[in-house]
Amino acid sequence: MAGLYFEEFNVGQKIITVGRTVAESDIMTFAGLSGDYNQIHTDAEFSKSTPFGQRIAHGLLGLSIASGLAMRTGILEGTVMAFREINDWKFVKPVFIGDSLHVELTVTETKALARIGGGSVTIALEVKNQHDDICQRGTWGVLVMSKPK
Repeated sequence: MAGLYFEEFNVGQKIITVGRTVAESDIMTFAGLSGDYNQIHTDAEFSKSTPFGQRIAHGLLGLSIASGLAMRTGILEGTVMAFREINDWKFVKPVFIGDSLHVELTVTETKALARIGGGSVTIALEVKNQHDDICQRGTWGVLVMSKPK
């Protein structure tokens, strides 16, 4: 699917991504990439003594997975100019090994920016697990190009 141009985004528009299951290898790979080897993520025995009772995924891993799932929808493929900002991001519930995440995206604002040849699109995201519990939520601002003339 070709990405949507700025003019094709409408306030209230909803998009739901496919799902993706979080594996132990995802957590360990992210720990290596980020350098965050916090025991709550990487040590099964230690994690048994925490309020969660088991290892949890890094919050930023959940955010990264959400970004990947959003891109898999194709709505920004070839039309996004920049990922501009993340606002009001909340880590609501933990993500566990074996959780299947999907993202519900809702366009909340559009603003034409003729000087850049496109506009700003604000998207509210809810990252949900297989039980439809919200694990993370917030808004993203992206710059999207206009339709060619």
